[in-house]
Amino acid sequence: MGFSVLTHPVAPRRDDPASDSLRLIQVGAGGMGRTWLSAIEANPDVELVGLVDLNTATAQAAASASGLDGLPIAGSLAGLLAEGVSADAVVNVTVPRAHHSVNTAALSAGLPVLCEKPLSESIAECLSMVAAAEQASSLLMVSQSRRYWRAVTALRGQLSLLGDVSSASCRFFKAPRFGGFRDEMPYPLLIDMAIHQFDLARYLIGAEPTAVFCHSYNPSWSWYAGDAAASAIFEFGENATFTFDGSWCAPGQETSWNGDWRFSAAEGSASWDGDSAPTAENAVGQALPADLRDEPEEVAGSLAEFVATLRQRESGAAGTPNGEAHTNVMSVAMVEAAVTSARTGRQVLLADVIEAGYRGALESEQDPGIRDVLASWSSVLDRVGLTG
Repeated sequence: MGFSVLTHPVAPRRDDPASDSLRLIQVGAGGMGRTWLSAIEANPDVELVGLVDLNTATAQAAASASGLDGLPIAGSLAGLLAEGVSADAVVNVTVPRAHHSVNTAALSAGLPVLCEKPLSESIAECLSMVAAAEQASSLLMVSQSRRYWRAVTALRGQLSLLGDVSSASCRFFKAPRFGGFRDEMPYPLLIDMAIHQFDLARYLIGAEPTAVFCHSYNPSWSWYAGDAAASAIFEFGENATFTFDGSWCAPGQETSWNGDWRFSAAEGSASWDGDSAPTAENAVGQALPADLRDEPEEVAGSLAEFVATLRQRESGAAGTPNGEAHTNVMSVAMVEAAVTSARTGRQVLLADVIEAGYRGALESEQDPGIRDVLASWSSVLDRVGLTG
């Protein structure tokens, strides 16, 4: 279960960046859309050539606020492309329920996609998009931006020196008062937040989860309609366990938004408070340094790796970035499996969740070409990296 340390690739600089920039269309111009506009503007290896939003006034306001007056704007990706805008890739910052339609439209137009998390709210749609990427022979990458904290890279480096991880735990306690749709969700913590910690567990343990038991509940003082707290135990094969204990209505002594982590490994232990540099100690009590590298963080890190991967592929090199759609399905599956366990009160196997999603994808897929790709898979579990 040990792993080698991977650094996030950064796109090589060009002698003439203006002539060789990756031309991007961004779809989605809301609050998170403005965050992405800033990241794109700050990256010298990309150029924004168009902005899409169902509400073109929202897009125009976001463009103007970013100093992008005159940027081509449309209410749909198809509409922008029909206007003759030429691009190399799409950044999808729409709401999750729109990810499938936007991503498949971009892929069918020959454009690789960097998509905000989660890839989808259902495994069936995730698998449909994976098949669409295969049909297009193109890259579909999900921005799991918390993998790009410098502290996370340092923590992976420390864990690589400590051998196989046997147990990992994350405590997450916050008390945000969002208002709006989160207040009405049946499982707001699990569905809207926990994918960050679940995905980091996969990344830091260096293995895939196989089963989960989850108990969710709602404290008497909660301002959420659905369960705002949960405890989950994930099995990672036979030799590793990840426990998550969290709440979104826990005022006082709050943790970082990244959570508070501890790892026990064959040759020592490591911990991270979610904000500071991680700490680690080997079996003889020797402290291991945290190598905090000067790398782009959060969405800037996602964007840099997306660009670097596309450049690698252009040169004929293999490139599989963090968040590539095939493997990212497992992070969505962790959420779905935890919710199913909380609802049923029983342990849930991740393989069962994936296989049920695959059957749903085959039954619901409307595109004959994508359905043919789905049907060609000899094992959906192999496809998402759960076996083999």
